[in-house]
Amino acid sequence: MNDPQASLRLTAPAAARNAAPILDVLRTALPAHGTVLEIASGTGQHAVHFAAALPGLDWQPSDADPRARASIAAWREHAGLANLRAPLDLDVRNEPWPIDAVDAIVCINMIHIAPWEATIALMKGAGARVAPGGALVLYGPYRRDGAHTAPSNDAFDADLRARDAAWGVRDLEAVEALARAEGFVCEAVVPMPANNFTVVFRKEKAAASAHRASTER
Repeated sequence: MNDPQASLRLTAPAAARNAAPILDVLRTALPAHGTVLEIASGTGQHAVHFAAALPGLDWQPSDADPRARASIAAWREHAGLANLRAPLDLDVRNEPWPIDAVDAIVCINMIHIAPWEATIALMKGAGARVAPGGALVLYGPYRRDGAHTAPSNDAFDADLRARDAAWGVRDLEAVEALARAEGFVCEAVVPMPANNFTVVFRKEKAAASAHRASTER
């Protein structure tokens, strides 16, 4: 049977490889029910995989790239999952975001292929929207204690910076500092295949209340 959407469904080999290991972390990091916003959903393969495996969650994909959103929409139509929403046009640097409140945010492989300002904006947006006790889950390569964790990451970092001077593998400690400023604590740093990490941040309930009180003065 002819599938008119097939040409729109982009595929990334890395997304197929890392979906299962990331899902293992998401099963414990995310709530059983609620709304999860996925930032920079890319092809949409992850959105379909996670929504299918976590039916109690309302999965909201997003991307700033129209070609990616078309791919996500095509994957969504192909999968026919009731808990997978249509993709949002969302660039973390542009406020207001097209969604106000969520129970968790997942962001995979964005921080190192975007300017540092995007990481700052991601943290500020997450701090304003993730419910107290909710999670912010990041996946990708990171430097730790000022050094790369593998020679392949060092080479990858050099390649990224050659392509765009604003890109690059980030220091996990700098990312953690941004998260702390927005009321998140680092709950887990999970080593993953291909020298990546899944980092789970948790929104502090007390910090969230204090932040709201300070902004309402």
